[in-house]
Formats: sequence, C-alpha cells, structure tokens
Amino acid sequence: MKAAVLRELGKAPRFAGFAEPTAGEGEAIVRVRAASLKGIDKQLASGSHYASPRELPVVCGVDGVGDLEDGTRVFFGGPRRPYGAMAERTVVPRAFCFPVPASLNDDTAAALPNPGVSAWLTLAHRAKLEPGETALILGATGVTGQLAVQIAKLLGAKRVIGAGRNERALRRLLDLGADATIQLDQPDDSLKDAFAREAGGAGYDVIIDYLWGHPTEALLAAITKSEFAGVTKETRLVQVGESAGPTISLPATVLRSTALTILGTAGIPSREILVDAMQQVMSRGARGELRIETERVPLADIEAVWHRQPASGRRMIVIP
Repeated sequence: MKAAVLRELGKAPRFAGFAEPTAGEGEAIVRVRAASLKGIDKQLASGSHYASPRELPVVCGVDGVGDLEDGTRVFFGGPRRPYGAMAERTVVPRAFCFPVPASLNDDTAAALPNPGVSAWLTLAHRAKLEPGETALILGATGVTGQLAVQIAKLLGAKRVIGAGRNERALRRLLDLGADATIQLDQPDDSLKDAFAREAGGAGYDVIIDYLWGHPTEALLAAITKSEFAGVTKETRLVQVGESAGPTISLPATVLRSTALTILGTAGIPSREILVDAMQQVMSRGARGELRIETERVPLADIEAVWHRQPASGRRMIVIP
C-alpha cells in the first residue's frame, strides 16, 4: 500500500510503499478516506514530542476517517505503530472507532473531532462554563479557537469575545457567533484598554488561553484592580497552549486584587466523558452547528505540503 512514510526524525515524510497492516485481537483494519494534518503530527515527526517514535520507519497521522471491513464509516484514532492514518489502510483499536453521522462529509469528519473534542472538554469540563457567563477565547483565530467560540455559544455563554491577530479570521469569528473581537496586533496600552473594555463592569467568567506569553500578560494587567473592591465572582483561566510564548511574568498583585483561578487542562478525562464529548461534537457538526474550514491535499503530495501552513483557521486534509 501507499503511505506517508517517515524514515528520519526532523524530515518530511515521503509518499512510498509500506507493508500492509494485519489486525490483532481487539483491533480493526480501516480503509482510510481522509486524515487531518495537525501540529501534533508535525511535532511527532520532528522528534520534539515526548511520544515521538523511537523506531523508524513509521507512517504519519494520529487520526482520520475510514471504512471498517463491514463498510461502517468511522472516525478513528490511535493507529498501532508503525502504522498511521496517512495511508491507504491502517490498523487501530476497535475501542477508538466512532461511527460518523451520514450527513457529515469525510473532510469535516476528519478535521472536526480532534480540535472540537479538545475545545468541548476545556469549556464544559475544565472551565465548567455555565449559561449566561462571559467567555474570552485568547487565540480564537486558530482551528481550535474558532471551534471554542462556537462551542461556548452552544453551551449558553451570554457573551463570547475572540482575540487574535489574523484579520480575516477575526471577521469570520463574528459569523461563527462571537459577540466581539480583539485585535492583538496593537500597542500594549491600546490592547489593555480593549481587554478592559470588553470585560466591562462584570468582567470575564471564563478565559480559554491558547497563546500564553505576552498577550496573556497584557490581559492580566487589564483585569488587575487598582483599588480595593468587593469580590462578586471568580474568573477561571484555563491554560491550553503556548503559541505566543512558553512563560509569563505573573505579578503578585494580579492574584491579590482579583478572584482569578488559573487551571491547566489536566490530561485525559475518563472514557465516558471522552465518548460524550465525541458524540456532542459529531452530532452538532452533522447539524451544522459546528463549522470548520478544510483544505484537501493528495497523499501523493505529502512531502511537498508537510511544512506549508494552511490559511489561519483552516485544517489540511490528506486524501489517499
């Protein structure tokens, strides 16, 4: 069969032949229809991820959409190494196969679950967003950030503010349900004013932070109180990513003057919670309540497109 074969860490995989997979106990052979190309795929192939392969060659790709031997169309994850999702066929645990609604096309079904489930779990289970609350999505112009805006609205947020740099993606956020946007490419004083203005008198209930680094420092400066004030509610900041920097400077006054709680994503939840999140994301995607932009590329072009960045907020889909 043909696959995206990685022979050296730090290099792009190549379109090449690879041995056919065989299924063991509790496993299934999947004929792949589509696989998404994500940051995690590139990190694993670069050798920078803690789960990067130790033995080569391997096939790239951690999840995708395909057909089981009985014809059932499924979203799958966790192919058994050395196999991966970017191939004509792969082998995966049956427990990691989830039926795909008939109305959901292959591209969307391949692109949506990974970032969608991540955003759903962050908002619903970690931040515990409640109906009527105000949410700020810091880094809302990326794939997961755009879905977080939509999911926050589906969970009942009264106001959702999206912050990012890409002007095209910021405009799209308004179509996806955001009530306001904040352009991060502005002077610090103006940025702090924008964060404070959108917080209003009630402040933010939930902040989902995909950026960290300097934008988070500007945000924290904006919500720091300059006088004694009564505490009316808590702000829950969930730290998810670090695309703007791995560290921040955290003045003590931020924590002493505000009812701020900083949380991590806290690893992988129970299978029951994961399955529920997957079902929510799949069903809402099928109904058109969750939207994601995709770009198709042939598997044969994998080496050429590996290092190319798609348009902001768009997921690249590899088609065998």
